[in-house]
Amino acid sequence: QVQLVESGGGLVQPGGSLRLSCAGPGLPLDYFVIGWFRQAPGKEREEISCISSLAGDLYYVDSVKGRFTIARDTTKNTVTLQMNSLGPEDTAVYYCAAGHAAYSSGRNFRCAPWSEYVYYGQGTLVTVSS
Repeated sequence: QVQLVESGGGLVQPGGSLRLSCAGPGLPLDYFVIGWFRQAPGKEREEISCISSLAGDLYYVDSVKGRFTIARDTTKNTVTLQMNSLGPEDTAVYYCAAGHAAYSSGRNFRCAPWSEYVYYGQGTLVTVSS
């Protein structure tokens, strides 16, 4: 069964940075919409960013705009999430998912709900603490 593999999580101090990577062994990620989600302790999973397949449209939830950057690395068949200016509120397990569904709100690209993706990763823990 194809699964995605996240890496790059860990412990970081407030204000620090981490780069998460989502790999898809045997899965050409360029042809998929890739979403990043996170789930903090005691909270529901939330979408934070996604990137469309060919057009490269991007979406960020308001809480991470200006701090997080999603990008494809075609040569490595990965999708990265660069996270800067991290705060304790960013502590969560981060998941990536791959699928084909995408939405638009007017001219704005939007992520599909978690349940509409096809492939999922196991998650990587990000802890922001001093």
